Amino acid sequence: MKKEIEVLGLGAGELEQLPVGVYKKLLKADRLFLRTKEHPVVSSLEKEGLTYVSFDSVYEKHDQFEAVYEEIAQTLLRESQTGPVIYAVPGHPLVAERTVQLLLEYSSKEDVHITIGGGQSFLDSIFAALKIDPVEGFQLLDGTDISAGQLQLEQHIFISQVYDQFIASEVKLTLMEKLPDDYEVSIVTAAGSSQESIEKVALYELDRNVSLNNLTSVYVPPVKDEQILLKTFTKLRDIIAILRGPNGCPWDKEQTHESLKRYLIEETFEVIDAINQDDLDHLVEELGDVLLQVMLHAQIGEDDGYFSIDDVIESLSEKMIRRHPHVFGNKTADNAEQVVANWQEIKKQEKGETEKEASLLEGVSKDQPNLLRAYELQKKAAKVGFDWQEIGPALEKVKEELDEFVNELDGTEEGLLLAKKEFGDLLFAFVNVARFLKIHPEEALFETNEKFIRRFKFVEEKVKESGRSFEEHTLEQLDRYWDEAKVKGL
Repeated sequence: MKKEIEVLGLGAGELEQLPVGVYKKLLKADRLFLRTKEHPVVSSLEKEGLTYVSFDSVYEKHDQFEAVYEEIAQTLLRESQTGPVIYAVPGHPLVAERTVQLLLEYSSKEDVHITIGGGQSFLDSIFAALKIDPVEGFQLLDGTDISAGQLQLEQHIFISQVYDQFIASEVKLTLMEKLPDDYEVSIVTAAGSSQESIEKVALYELDRNVSLNNLTSVYVPPVKDEQILLKTFTKLRDIIAILRGPNGCPWDKEQTHESLKRYLIEETFEVIDAINQDDLDHLVEELGDVLLQVMLHAQIGEDDGYFSIDDVIESLSEKMIRRHPHVFGNKTADNAEQVVANWQEIKKQEKGETEKEASLLEGVSKDQPNLLRAYELQKKAAKVGFDWQEIGPALEKVKEELDEFVNELDGTEEGLLLAKKEFGDLLFAFVNVARFLKIHPEEALFETNEKFIRRFKFVEEKVKESGRSFEEHTLEQLDRYWDEAKVKGL
């Protein structure tokens, strides 16, 4: 026996809009299933003796729409085992109808033949109702499964399946991530029928409308306000391209990868400063400055014909997937240490490194601050056991290097040169102690610098209050101001 499911569309509105062929099949069907009976065509056909089974009750059983659609599809596949089935859905079967897509996906495995019948999509009627030419560009999104990342604000956006207050609320909150609360949208119901209605509302009022039903869609007109578009990545990319373009900024146009290096370093430290200050507003600004550097480098690459920001994003996305097999693959990682170990192993495999081919210390950049570089070099060496097992020997090494440094301070020029080398050794040894204690030396020194600034500013204020200059103070007097700053907790 042939296993077959024929899917028919109930159209976008009333019985008069239903194709004659679909009308006849519905009335003659022996085994008719409806995704929902809440449709004008169904109530009209009931008067002509239509018999059917509705899946409306399935919606009450599940919290997630995907589970609803999955049960409907599986039920239809089972029913087809005992004979041909007709399945009717609102609109057109291939427009915003997840259950049909699931049936098509499973049909080959279940050896079930799926036939797609007619049905008028609601899109034609909406285009006509709103007087929109789709060639201008539009998006059709599912209100039950929508995210802010999908939104293309410069296009016409249609959101289907907004059939109750809960979904309308979810759609509203998603749109508010990109649009102002008072942005005007349209609620379109029963487009193309005698019951057609178009209600324009402010976005924040979207879920306050009581007339939402199965024939309701939300229309979001294209954004024209440049201020709103400033939130979009596309707009940022356009701005950078303009700055580097023929009529752009002379400074931006003359920049190169080489000339921008120092700005990337500076902006990175500004981000760290904002984090240390726990200043979120400042952090937003400084992260933007770092992103600007990335965008400028990418635009230079595009201008030179070598790469674009798309290549940068693709490379990063691929790397994140490759190096997180415990998330995107079949590996496991129970803690952060395992994640790091996996990361390093995958990184080594990617680069094709062996002990003979590359030093374990490769990859520690010479361009980073040397205090940080020392920390990273020691971490690399420690991974293969080149490290003390406890802090005691590390502290002894600090004392040893300090003694050697002091011994070279004999006042001679040669002694000064040797002291410079010993001073470097002393710093390196102290970094090793910090690493044992899980103290990041760069962060610790940053905090000390900030503390020095706070206390010295206090000393400056006390000097100013005294009416005398710094030169008129003895070091002992200045030290008393410093001690006072310490007492105040500065």
